[in-house]
Amino acid sequence: MNIFVSGSLAYDRIMDFPGRFSDHIMPDKIHNLNVSFNVNSLVERPGGTAGNISYCLVLLGEQPHTLATIGYDYPRYFEWMEKNGVPKSGVKVIDEQPTAGAYITTDMGDNQITGFHPGAMLFTSDFDFSSYKPAESIGILAPGNLDDMINYSRFYKEKGIRYIFDPGQSLPIWTGDGLKECIDGADILIANDYEMGLITNTTGLEMAALGKLAKSIITTKGEEGSVITTGSASVNIPVVKPNQVLDPTGAGDSYRGGLIKGLIEGKELAEAALMGSVCASFAVEVLGTQEYSFTTAEFQQRLSTVKVG
Repeated sequence: MNIFVSGSLAYDRIMDFPGRFSDHIMPDKIHNLNVSFNVNSLVERPGGTAGNISYCLVLLGEQPHTLATIGYDYPRYFEWMEKNGVPKSGVKVIDEQPTAGAYITTDMGDNQITGFHPGAMLFTSDFDFSSYKPAESIGILAPGNLDDMINYSRFYKEKGIRYIFDPGQSLPIWTGDGLKECIDGADILIANDYEMGLITNTTGLEMAALGKLAKSIITTKGEEGSVITTGSASVNIPVVKPNQVLDPTGAGDSYRGGLIKGLIEGKELAEAALMGSVCASFAVEVLGTQEYSFTTAEFQQRLSTVKVG
C-alpha cells in the first residue's frame, strides 16, 4: 500500500526554564511585555507532523512517502531518517531556507511558550504521483504548507484516493471555505477537542453538518481517549495506559500513524483507532516526538489489554 504523509519536517528546539513564567510577568504590564528567560538546557530533536507520522509507520513495518520540504540544514535530519529506516522519498530540499523550527520553552509548571519559524515549509513539496495506483494508496493531510494541503486534497478526490484531513496547528490560517473544501470528500476528519471547536467556528458548521462532508470524524481528547462519529452514531475509543507520562508532544501524530496502519490492514475504523491509541501510549513515555520505540510483541501485548466500547 502506498502511504502518502504530507505535512511538516521541523527541528524541535526544547528549552527548560527552572522557574515559573508567571513569577516574571507583571500583570499590570502585560500590555507592554518585555521579558527574558535564562534556560538550563537546549535540546534539538527531529520533529514535524509528517516526520512524526512517518516515523511511527516505520515502527509498524510500513514504508511511507513523506511529502514535505526541508531546508539547507537537512543533513542532520536525513541522517536521523536513514538511521531509523524512514524513507526520504517525497522530501524536497529548499536550498535558500532553513528547515522549519519550533522553539519551545517549558517552565516548572509545564507551561510552554513556543515560537515557530516555517522556513522551508513556506514552499510546496510538489510530489509526483504518476507512478502510483490510486486504488493502492492512502493519504493524510497533516499540518504543513497550506497550498500542499489544498492541492493534495483536490488531487486525492480527483483520483479517488482516500485521505485523512488533519488541519491541527494550521487552523489559525485557514478560511472557512478552504476548510470546507478539504473536509468535503475526506474519509476521516481528525482533530483534538479544542481544534474541533475552531473548525466549527471557522466553517460555521456544527458537527452534524461536518459529518455530511467527511465520512467519519475522530475527535481526540487526550487522557479521555477519542470519539469516532459516523453519521448519528458515536463510538468511544479508550486511552491505552502508558507506563509513565514524560512528554505528550507528538502523541497525536503517533495516534495517526497507528490509525493508518489499521486502515491499510482492513480493520474497522474503531479497531484502527485503538491501534492509534496504543502508539500514542508509547510516544508519551519519552521526551521527544521520535524517540520512542516498540517491538511487534510489545505492541500486540498492549493492544490486548484494551477493547472498544
